[in-house]
Amino acid sequence: MKALVVERQLHRFAAARLGAALAGTGAAHGLGPLRLLEAEAPGLPSSAWHRIRPRLAGICGSDLHTVDGASSRYFEPIVSFPFVLGHEVVADVLDGPLAGRRAVLEPVLGCAARGIDPPCSACRRGQKGRCERIAYGEISAGLQTGFCHDTGGAFAEELIAHDTQLHAVPDDLSDEEAVIVEPTACGIHVALAADVVPGEVAVVLGAGTIGLTTLAALRRYGLPRTLIAVARHPVQRSLARSLGADGVVSSTELTRAVRRATATLAFERDAGELERLAGGADVVLDCVGTSESITEALAVVRPGGRVVLAGMPSTVKVDLAPLWQREITLLGAYTYGTEHVSEPARPGEVAEVRARPTFDLAFELVRSADLGRLVSASYALEHYEEALRHAGQAGRRGAIKIVFDLRRPAGSWHSTEPASAAGMPPVTDHSPTKGAS
Repeated sequence: MKALVVERQLHRFAAARLGAALAGTGAAHGLGPLRLLEAEAPGLPSSAWHRIRPRLAGICGSDLHTVDGASSRYFEPIVSFPFVLGHEVVADVLDGPLAGRRAVLEPVLGCAARGIDPPCSACRRGQKGRCERIAYGEISAGLQTGFCHDTGGAFAEELIAHDTQLHAVPDDLSDEEAVIVEPTACGIHVALAADVVPGEVAVVLGAGTIGLTTLAALRRYGLPRTLIAVARHPVQRSLARSLGADGVVSSTELTRAVRRATATLAFERDAGELERLAGGADVVLDCVGTSESITEALAVVRPGGRVVLAGMPSTVKVDLAPLWQREITLLGAYTYGTEHVSEPARPGEVAEVRARPTFDLAFELVRSADLGRLVSASYALEHYEEALRHAGQAGRRGAIKIVFDLRRPAGSWHSTEPASAAGMPPVTDHSPTKGAS
């Protein structure tokens, strides 16, 4: 089968990092450790595992980090090489109880998937993202499918999944809606981790896929008084407004927007320095994860406020003086598992807090917020170079989520992004030449 394989070649990771710095995100894949190969389909570790065939597979920011050689070396003990990339996927199940059905993959490889019994304390609580056994059990090390040698990944014609990873897709949900369920689960987990209560001011930094799904989740579950989104590109701004942002600003406008929303004071500043706020937003959700975005989050959150780090960081350089002096809480939000949400109550009754699987909530939010529209363009696996380049430039090219379409014949490519969002004529199906963007 064809598969996009990442091999452990340190010199190629280094070359990719340098190339990405010069050519841009997703554009230096030829220098890096990623190859399109003919590979053997993974075997089944036990009867609880099943073969699945991808239909659509989304390109995540963590995939681009890997291709660019930008991932932190922190991950080395919890991945296993060579691995096939890809974890956002809707697929046909080829055997087992769901044979013949479409399913969405929940990629985290917790204790159940690893055949570990009794499970660790985190898995017992339904918090698979905090599993303590991600390098043990009946399969190789790997925090998720897509970073584990034994499971394969979604950027291939076949992979395997454990019973506990498969969520059947309702018949009325399209493949484009289904492939966005996994990143929506991430956004829901981020929003609920922020613990936003009615009346608070919240800021979402970044309006890519995770930023937009987080916005939608905050509007559904958090009910902030004011929700401000920071977005760079026209398509991001338009979607952020439609998903519930009260204000959409650029990074340079953020301090002023937070000052207005919170009626806070500002300190005097010297010429050329950023304005510093005496107060600020109650919570900032950083869906970027760079030195600049973390610094920005710390600058606009109030004393005693919360910063939720959702964008996957690598090595960053940040002045933590405001974290210390303003007693700010810095919280990471990685994946999903079980969430505790307040269900609507009848008038006069107290809302009941219930534990629900994040993926159940994600299916509901994808449908109610029409999140399938975030899928902007699809590529055949053979054109992975163009796909990765497009994903790395998504915002400026009027796109959000780029996916591989393994339903389609080789050589095909399609964009679903409306011309008005991209600011250019609509794109029709065609076969790009090598190097086209």
